[in-house]
Amino acid sequence: MNAAYLQLQYIYQICNDCVILIAVPRNYDPVLHPFEVPREYTRALNATKLERVFAKPFLSSLDGHRDGVNCMAKHPKSLSTVLSGACDGEVKIWNLTKRQCIRTLQAHEGFVRGMCARFCGTSFFTVGDDKTVKQWKMESPEYGEEEEPIHTILGKTVYTGIDHHWKEAVFATCGHQVDIWDEQRTSPMCSLTWGFDSISSVKFNPIETYLLGSCASDRNIVLYDMRQSTPLKKVILKMRTNTLCWNPMEAFIFTAANEDYNLYTFDMRFLASPVMVHMDHVSAVLDVDYSPTGKEFVSASFDKSIRIFPVDKGHSREIYYTKRMQHVITVKWTSDNKYVLCGSDEMNIRLWKANASEKLGVLAPREKAAMNYNQKLKEKFQYHPQIKRIARHRHLPKSIFCQVKEQRIMKEARRRKLQNQHENLQ
Repeated sequence: MNAAYLQLQYIYQICNDCVILIAVPRNYDPVLHPFEVPREYTRALNATKLERVFAKPFLSSLDGHRDGVNCMAKHPKSLSTVLSGACDGEVKIWNLTKRQCIRTLQAHEGFVRGMCARFCGTSFFTVGDDKTVKQWKMESPEYGEEEEPIHTILGKTVYTGIDHHWKEAVFATCGHQVDIWDEQRTSPMCSLTWGFDSISSVKFNPIETYLLGSCASDRNIVLYDMRQSTPLKKVILKMRTNTLCWNPMEAFIFTAANEDYNLYTFDMRFLASPVMVHMDHVSAVLDVDYSPTGKEFVSASFDKSIRIFPVDKGHSREIYYTKRMQHVITVKWTSDNKYVLCGSDEMNIRLWKANASEKLGVLAPREKAAMNYNQKLKEKFQYHPQIKRIARHRHLPKSIFCQVKEQRIMKEARRRKLQNQHENLQ
């Protein structure tokens, strides 16, 4: 017997109201365990199958809006609070724990184009088709008090987006140009522009808080530095970018949701080519939001589905959809990294688990140990063909399945055409 493999394990035994520590020898010599790897493979296979059996990601539907949900915002201090704006100008504040609406206000005439919460969580801002920027209290008004905004700014043009600085009393709006505002003033501190087309989205960097990025309808993504009051860099894509989102852990990385069905992750230091192209959607990508860990992001698409992508992978690890869900306009990943929210055309906000097979609630120590053990086994055998096939397989709705098949044929035809052209030139 090889003494190098001999280890002592200590177990506790309760006897007559006293705890006794007993040493139990265990030998890890592989000669004595000839079937260890086959046994672990079987356990990994069973764990992978059970993961797919228990994958039930849908949790709840928050209904109450009378028109399509156009934008959402997270509360910076409260995990259970989320705000949503609809196409009829209505804003609702939801309690996710109770899964019900706690406050409704008529914010604008026409669409609510964008909304964001102040970094301290005491108020939030909305912009709409009525050319106004309004600041509202986060708390409900007192009994007998009217629902009125704290401040209202009347602009010259329609604003299409808004975002608040992560540390200061400054916010940015976009429309025909990017305007930087001080909360106490009714005119912008500075206006930034590069090109002449309308800008659809503007986002502050959560780490380098003076940097912000915008997406314009002339296919540009423009980066600005608020301190210099000038544009920094610009990248032009083949099709229009709908929105972008900064990685909360890596200051230089951002992901853009594009009309060409793809998402592009860029390093702002090297904008010549994207770090990664994320492909799987079969229609325009309308929104994107990062997880708090910065390792994954969720995207919303016109193809009536949402997908979860790892940052370093070109294909999604998860797709969520329901029969009733229509075009998904907006999506958010909650600050506790456990849930995903999406708002769609048919007036509903849906709550999903970020990890489809995760068990919610308090776990017993033995459950935690078994879960961690199974996770390590799945990682160990993840490249074995049978386990890889089971873990990767997802059922798709017929419409998406047919479009994926069609796009595969088109992609292959393009590849053949380029190959034939290359051969003919030779």
